[in-house]
Amino acid sequence: MSDILSLRLSDIVKDGDRYRLEITEQKTKKKRVFTVPLVIQQYIENYCLRNGLEKTERIFDLTERTINKQLALVCDYLGFEGIRTYSFRKWYTTEIYKNNGYDITLVQQLLQHSSAAITQRYIGIEPQQIEEAIEGHTQLL
Repeated sequence: MSDILSLRLSDIVKDGDRYRLEITEQKTKKKRVFTVPLVIQQYIENYCLRNGLEKTERIFDLTERTINKQLALVCDYLGFEGIRTYSFRKWYTTEIYKNNGYDITLVQQLLQHSSAAITQRYIGIEPQQIEEAIEGHTQLL
């Protein structure tokens, strides 16, 4: 969350015909590079223009506490229990895993983990669940 709250428009850099975000995570001190879809870059740039923000100013003048409160309200309204900022990334990536045919490699790449085993541990996939997913796909063939 602290990485998002410290985001500046100048952190999103044009790279050929795409945009990328290159940050050093405050928590892990690891350098991360993300592709930023054009529509997201344009939205953020327009947001900054509408709000008179310079490229080097923080985009979000919010605290983690404010984000936690709003996320709790939205998740409670939608019926998602127990989701807060500290668990949102895990919940979101687990949903991506489920909704994309249990593709652990996709989630590994999104999280930029060094191995699928780390990703499996992160989202809490037990070896038995992996076997069940494989069996379910095999039966479809």
